[in-house]
Amino acid sequence: MARLGLGTHWKCVFANEWCEKKARAYQDHFGRGEPRKSGELVISDVANLTTQDVPGHADLAWASFPCQDLSLAGAGAGLKGERSGTFTPFWKLMEGLVKEGRGPQIIVLENVAGAITSHGGKDFRQIVGQVSGAGYRVGAMVIDALRFLPQSRPRLFIVGAADRLGIPSDATHAGPTGWHPGALKQAYENLPGDLQRNWVWWNLPEPPDMTAKLSDVIEDKPSGVTWHSLEHTRYLISLMSDLNRRKLDAAKASGRRRVGTIYRRTRPNEDGEKQQRAEVRFDDVAGCLRTPVGGSSRQTVILVEGNKVRSRLLAPREAARLMGVPENYPMPDNYNEAYHLFGDGLAVPAVSWLNDHLLLRLAEAREQQAAA
Repeated sequence: MARLGLGTHWKCVFANEWCEKKARAYQDHFGRGEPRKSGELVISDVANLTTQDVPGHADLAWASFPCQDLSLAGAGAGLKGERSGTFTPFWKLMEGLVKEGRGPQIIVLENVAGAITSHGGKDFRQIVGQVSGAGYRVGAMVIDALRFLPQSRPRLFIVGAADRLGIPSDATHAGPTGWHPGALKQAYENLPGDLQRNWVWWNLPEPPDMTAKLSDVIEDKPSGVTWHSLEHTRYLISLMSDLNRRKLDAAKASGRRRVGTIYRRTRPNEDGEKQQRAEVRFDDVAGCLRTPVGGSSRQTVILVEGNKVRSRLLAPREAARLMGVPENYPMPDNYNEAYHLFGDGLAVPAVSWLNDHLLLRLAEAREQQAAA
């Protein structure tokens, strides 16, 4: 999905994915090559790669490393965790390319916004310090998919530009903007002086108001899922707190077709004991898509038409739309594979906005330098 968002202005010369199922989806869309490759795609753990595997001298390197150890839903292991720790071998590759004179002009690191405060901010400082130490000016911003799509999905984007790269003056701002939430501003304040001096407040324009609605995405007759039985829908309703039941009652009373979503979460009850709850929203926005690790991670659609209430899981194609993936993108055959693919992915329009208003401008500055 990063490649989809970057568009045709870039030529992808190398891609890496360890998960065979995700790699298959990439191959189905971008084309297949020799076994275990799709031309540029190498299916391998990044820890097994060396600089010899990476061809040429790329202008841009993009890494979306696993977020589980950095997210609020994870165990908080941070960059030393088994999954989010894959940042380390990726960065060793980048450092190796820099030493060989093949360091990318631009590096983008994407993760959950929780990476800003993970381990009291130590993980963020480590990432910024390593990018800066390799010879890059570095800054970060949080882009929420909700700016473009009916899905709440804030993500952290750390962008490093090589010191020798001429940065256009209007690509930066004198201080934080709306793309820099309080946690990010505080993280900057906590950086040591040398990293603050190497910091850049990247400047992006505000996008037009988002007009898409969740109800535009949801189908009455979806593929890949079926509507729940009446008994199961009633069970979900029974898990709702009084507050969430009032939301449902208001949707019924509106007399209109209302589309909402449900997440099942574990919450403490009045006695402090953990209890499963169903939390519903009817603001025409989906909650953040997640990977299907247990039933509580899968988002449920609830459709209200007067007193008629139906529920079902989010369909794979609907999940793809919530990520801004084109309609012709091939779907994995297995439901969990499809939901994992999109729940772990990037919102395509968010990548496009970053690309169109910053990354391409940095690349053009490099080309102008080369021409000069």
